[in-house]
Amino acid sequence: MADIPQLRAVNVTRYVTPLREGGSLPAIAEADDSFNYVLKFRGAGHGTKALIAELIGGEIARALGLPVPELVFADLDEAFGRTEADEEIQDLLQASRGLNLAMHYLSGAINFDPVVTTVEAKMASQIVWLDAYITNVDRTFRNTNMLIWHRELWLIDHGASLYFHHSFDDPEGHARSPFALIKDHVLLPQASLLEEVDTEYKALLTQEKIRAIVNLLPDTWLQWEGLDQTPEQVRDVYFQFLTTRLNNSQTFVNQAQNARQALI
Repeated sequence: MADIPQLRAVNVTRYVTPLREGGSLPAIAEADDSFNYVLKFRGAGHGTKALIAELIGGEIARALGLPVPELVFADLDEAFGRTEADEEIQDLLQASRGLNLAMHYLSGAINFDPVVTTVEAKMASQIVWLDAYITNVDRTFRNTNMLIWHRELWLIDHGASLYFHHSFDDPEGHARSPFALIKDHVLLPQASLLEEVDTEYKALLTQEKIRAIVNLLPDTWLQWEGLDQTPEQVRDVYFQFLTTRLNNSQTFVNQAQNARQALI
């Protein structure tokens, strides 16, 4: 299992091309370390909450040993994007000044196709468990959010996870609830080892590791309009949600097993 890293920080130097997927308009961008990244903008869609879900979901996956591209903090200078000709993109860039999130661009990767590629039961169970744990609604046949790169499966895009934070009310109740949308998971039919994975993953995800991941969240992402909690208090809400959900994992594991039985 990989150690929990501190995220590197890069400065975005060049906007390469938009990736027009959904309403968030991520983009391929070059940074001052000469690497290309898929850049997620704080000024798009659900704002910093999507970046929070991306960071927490991606780093939990990494802590569990699952293959995810490196995540980095990506800084957009105030002057960046002023010469962009597309008005919509220029507005997005201007609204995203400051700290954003990016993942390494896997050049040459292709979208995972469940008809072409069979995922073995252990990995399928690991991915289904992860998505039920972080309430990821976006790993379906319609949008698998997985890539094949150098003949290996990689997980991307966890920005639709942790959807409790869009209302931010009753996180305790959400943490203890099943995850009915797991029935639509693209890998559910192959996920026959959920009990085994549950035991392994509960041992791996210690409170210290969860706290270390939550502590990566920068203050500037945790200052939402209408919120009277401090950034540290918001981090505590995420920590409590994740630890409570882990302690009650049998609830979402049972839900996934029942949904799988209905399919096979």
